[in-house]
Amino acid sequence: MKTKAVRLYGVNDLRLEEFELPEIKDDEILAKIVSDSICMSTHKAAMQGKNHKRVPDNVAENPVIVGHEFCGVIEKVGAKWVDKYKAGDKFTIQPALNQKDDPLAAPGYSFKYIGGDATYVVIPAPVMELNCLLPYNGEAFFYGSLSEPMSCIIGGFHANYHTTRGVYEHKMGIVEGGNCAILAGVGPMGLGAIDYAIHGDRRPGLLVVTDIDDARLERAAKIYTVEDAAKNGVKLVYLNTNTQAHPENTNENILKLTDGKGFDDVFVFAPVKPVVEQGDALLGVDGCLNFFAGPTKTDFSAMFNFYNVHYSSTHIVGTSGGNTDDMLEFVDLMRQGRLNPSAMITHVGGLNAVVNTTIDLDKIPGGKKLVYTHIDMPLTALSDMAELGKNDPMMAELAAIVEKYNGLWSAEAEKYLLAHEKQI
Repeated sequence: MKTKAVRLYGVNDLRLEEFELPEIKDDEILAKIVSDSICMSTHKAAMQGKNHKRVPDNVAENPVIVGHEFCGVIEKVGAKWVDKYKAGDKFTIQPALNQKDDPLAAPGYSFKYIGGDATYVVIPAPVMELNCLLPYNGEAFFYGSLSEPMSCIIGGFHANYHTTRGVYEHKMGIVEGGNCAILAGVGPMGLGAIDYAIHGDRRPGLLVVTDIDDARLERAAKIYTVEDAAKNGVKLVYLNTNTQAHPENTNENILKLTDGKGFDDVFVFAPVKPVVEQGDALLGVDGCLNFFAGPTKTDFSAMFNFYNVHYSSTHIVGTSGGNTDDMLEFVDLMRQGRLNPSAMITHVGGLNAVVNTTIDLDKIPGGKKLVYTHIDMPLTALSDMAELGKNDPMMAELAAIVEKYNGLWSAEAEKYLLAHEKQI
């Protein structure tokens, strides 16, 4: 079977190509990809090429399919898996395989025949053997694509830890009812973190969300409201920490929100030295700083107060990806109607938009860029659809659907797009 896919050959060398997939083996599965959301991690892989830790050294001769936030439908099942999977089943994938012999290998970075930016893929045996091919019964494919980034967020919340005085025991997770801050927190991943902090099983009592962009803060506050947070037992505060424009929002004044106690949990969602150092300054006794955002510079560093490490037990943790349990937790919370990651998406497009979008991802404003791999469509901001609709009836209908859902992408919008847009 032929597939169309975006493959990585080297630094910023991404190519949309059509090529033949091999016949599946007894321990493999053939699948159709429907949606993939483009991750900043894929942008970093494109920037670094073979120097990226997950990309093979011989990528120039054996290119890999990019994209790891994908959802689709099983087409054909190898003999080994016929009792567990069947054609027609929808699925999502946990790309963090964590194989013992190759712990960094992951779909979307390391494999020749599997990645999210493709029409069809061959799923290799390790994905099934490690229980990383997950059944998905959601209404829309894009929710399945967002299960991977949401699993990273959930993993970050679970990875935070706190000490127990007098004994050598760590308590995992954020402090329930405690003080939590999400810094640089209204980008796509920050929005998912706000949603989880308010609607997950373990919630802070105070949640402070910062950024330096008023427009993004206002959008976040309209989606995740102070009133809804209060109904869930969370005092939610949005702050612009651009001190030139908002000099009242200094570290000292932010700490006053905690009655001077400081924060139990601080999440840093931008690899920016002043943001990391602000997070350190906000920590209270036994405070945990989660450096969530991965930097592209291998020598990235920031100051950390080691006096407080010694005397106040402050500490730091870094997370990169979630695990299968984190993804299953998200799917369950979404099924219950408690989490809705639609706010993460600000743009949609087709497979033809992947190359330029991936390379320029850090320069394109907004949140998640969602692609549907069987359609031909330029990357389009949801906010631009109404204007485009003046000359395009299909875009006008999409704009009306987006407006119906408070400016957010939805299952209804996805179904309409897949039924009416040009096939690639």
